[in-house]
Amino acid sequence: MTSRPGLSKGELEVARVLWELKQASVREVHEAFPAARQMDFTTVQTYLRRLETKGYVVARLQGRTRIYTPKVQPRKVIGETVDDLIERLFGGETLPLMRHLIEDRGISDQELTELRQLIDRLEQQDQ
Repeated sequence: MTSRPGLSKGELEVARVLWELKQASVREVHEAFPAARQMDFTTVQTYLRRLETKGYVVARLQGRTRIYTPKVQPRKVIGETVDDLIERLFGGETLPLMRHLIEDRGISDQELTELRQLIDRLEQQDQ
């Protein structure tokens, strides 16, 4: 695990927009939000500052404008978030989470095929 604090739902939403943009000002992040999920400019600004404080983004001045760039890649954040979720909800056991995802959320035939291929590959690595 890492020593970085976890992200709130709003912080994660802002981080996802910034990951898409690669680097952006508060205004650019604000304007990139989907129409269905608008967020106040000052809220975006607050979340970006929190992300910087928590070590997820870095900011530099370009003239008088702060430009934010992700410091942590999405895959890393997803891994840390899922690991924390598994630890908190399932006592570190992964099977209950996988069972929930498959039984309650469903799985397509293509996803099932990919899952079988993954299991086969993991079994071959263990031999």
